[in-house]
Amino acid sequence: MPSWLLILFLFNLSLFLLHEMDAIRRSEWKLFIVLKDMKQEQAYTCFTWIHLPLYTIILSLLFSSYQTITFWVLDIFFIIHTVLHFFFEKHPQNEFKNRFSRSLIYPMGLIALIHLVCLMLT
Repeated sequence: MPSWLLILFLFNLSLFLLHEMDAIRRSEWKLFIVLKDMKQEQAYTCFTWIHLPLYTIILSLLFSSYQTITFWVLDIFFIIHTVLHFFFEKHPQNEFKNRFSRSLIYPMGLIALIHLVCLMLT
């Protein structure tokens, strides 16, 4: 795989990590069925701790023999994630209705699509 393709993926993964930091600031758990009914502090703690195993799994798979499969899975996830944010734009608990949050979310889906197409062509 060309190094520029890896850099493109890592840039996009970085956008995702920034978005997740923004998601904590903007109380994204209010959009999730299980977490939305919890008390604020409990939901924040749960939402934040869920990211530890998530990040560990993602990073370990990126440094494994499953790297290419991980690229595919995460690219598809980033695209779906972006589409879901688009459909939740009008949700009353959605706090991502600002230029900064959108500048993290929407490029992520587009870059994932570009990366996925490039993966197929290489």
